[in-house]
Amino acid sequence: MRSMMGVIEGAVCAAFCGAGAMAYGVRGRSSTLFAPSVYRGPSSRRSLALTFDDGPSESTHILLEVLTNHNIPATFFQCGVNVSRLPEVAREVVRRGHEVGNHSHTHPKFYFREPEFIREELTRAQNVIQDTTGVSPALFRAPFGVRWPGMREAQRRLNLLGVMWTVIARDWKLAAPAIVRRVVARARNGAIVCLHDGRGLEARPAVEPMMEAVRQLIPLLKAEGYRFETVSQLICQTN
Repeated sequence: MRSMMGVIEGAVCAAFCGAGAMAYGVRGRSSTLFAPSVYRGPSSRRSLALTFDDGPSESTHILLEVLTNHNIPATFFQCGVNVSRLPEVAREVVRRGHEVGNHSHTHPKFYFREPEFIREELTRAQNVIQDTTGVSPALFRAPFGVRWPGMREAQRRLNLLGVMWTVIARDWKLAAPAIVRRVVARARNGAIVCLHDGRGLEARPAVEPMMEAVRQLIPLLKAEGYRFETVSQLICQTN
C-alpha cells in the first residue's frame, strides 16, 4: 500500500510540476521554451523602451505628436487587420522614425492553436505590415503574452525575435495616475514598458488614460535620468 501511495504521489507531483512548467513556458516573461524571446535590455545603461500594442488606432496620431514633441522613439507592435484598416496611420509611425513589430494578424489567444494557425497569423501580419509600410518587422509580441508550441518555427521562418516586457502598465483597466505610479515604481535600467495604443481589433478604442499617462511619464522618467530607445536599440547595445 505504501508503495502504491508513493507511485500516486509521484504522479501527482509530476503532473503539478509539468503544469507549472507549461504555465511558465506560455506566460513567463523570461521564458524561451516555445520561442526565442527577450523581456529587458542590459542593466548597464540608464535606458528603457516604451512599447505600444494593438495599433494602429484612430488615436495613434495623437500619441505620435506626444512622442515627437519630446523627441523620443518607441516601438509599436501592430496587428495586421488594424494596419489594413488604417494604412496611413501605420505609414506615419514609420515616417516618424519609430520601430514597428508584428503583433499577429487578428490578435487571437494562441492557447491550444495548431502550428499552422500560428504560422498563418504571424505571416499574414508580416506581409501586411511590409506591403503597407515598406518595413519588415524583426520583432514579434504575442497577443496577451501567450506563447505556444509552433511559435518557434513560425518565428524562425520570418526571422522574428519575441519580445515580452519588464513592466506591463495595465493601461486597459487603470486610470492615468495609477498607470503612472505603476510604471515609475517598476522602471529600471533596460526596462521594456508595455502600453497599448489600441484594444485588439476594436475601432476607435478608448485609450485616453494611456495617453494622459504617457504625457506625464515621459518628463518624470527623463527627470530620473532615463534615455528612451526602441527595443532593437535597447537590446543590441551592451555598453
